[in-house]
Amino acid sequence: MLIFNILTDGLFLSSRNISNLFNQMGYIAVLAVGMTLVIVIRHIDLSVGFMAGFLGAIAARLLRDGMHVLPTILIVLALGTVFGFVNGFWVAKIGLPSFVATLAGMLIFRGALLLFTQSTGTIIVTNDTFNQIGNGFIPDVLGKGDIHLLTLTIGLAIIGFYIYSEIKTRNNKIKYNFEVLSTPIFILKLLFISAIVFYIFWILANYNGLSWTFVITLAITFIYHILTTKTVLGRHIYAVGGNPEAARLSGIDVQKITLFVFGSMGFLTAISGILYTSRLNLQHLTLEHCLNSMLLQLHTLVVSLRRWGW
Repeated sequence: MLIFNILTDGLFLSSRNISNLFNQMGYIAVLAVGMTLVIVIRHIDLSVGFMAGFLGAIAARLLRDGMHVLPTILIVLALGTVFGFVNGFWVAKIGLPSFVATLAGMLIFRGALLLFTQSTGTIIVTNDTFNQIGNGFIPDVLGKGDIHLLTLTIGLAIIGFYIYSEIKTRNNKIKYNFEVLSTPIFILKLLFISAIVFYIFWILANYNGLSWTFVITLAITFIYHILTTKTVLGRHIYAVGGNPEAARLSGIDVQKITLFVFGSMGFLTAISGILYTSRLNLQHLTLEHCLNSMLLQLHTLVVSLRRWGW
């Protein structure tokens, strides 16, 4: 990031570019959250890419045929969860290695995607409400100035929650005589991470604020953080990942945990497919917006070529 920022005279870390990067990578971040749990229990899911594409194509087809946004999203989420449970069934109940089962799933979803779009080709979605999911920004209800105040408020709230959580965790460790960071290093850690978070939200607040993609990604990350660190289910997931046989002997149903994790992966894959499909449909962008984006990329290229002496 530093190299690209230097080569582009600061354009890489500009507000618009950072906002675009978050929007472009949001669907991958959602997949990463689910894949984390899959990897924790010592498995892998190779099918998520084409499954997301297939589910996104289903959403686009339903919207094109006149279905409303909410039923479309619910159907896609339900299908994604079912597909995830099917993957989990082969792994948990049948005993197939997850690499083999999900590789087969990847090929199946790839073929299904080709068959599903064979007669239609590119599916254009003109539903503005759906397209706002991947391209829209949250409204600033706190002000109408150049700075998106709601984005800054959310950023400060996240920083406050982070500091409170870290202090509480540190005090609990001290209470049970666990080893903790020294006070100066702990304070430096809080200041460093808080500064990074504030800088990111400050950059976003100087453009259009938080996008709906970023908000959805934040919400999913927060929910799964609570799930894995504050619930019995989360402890069972890590127990299965640490030693499946020991977890089974201690009374944990390893098969149910495996089914849940793969079902969760399918659910998040459906969300990723919705975000990706919505992101690809940019009909609402004006010609001026498109030209500005092209000029920014052209200027970045020219600056980079000059840096290299061309």
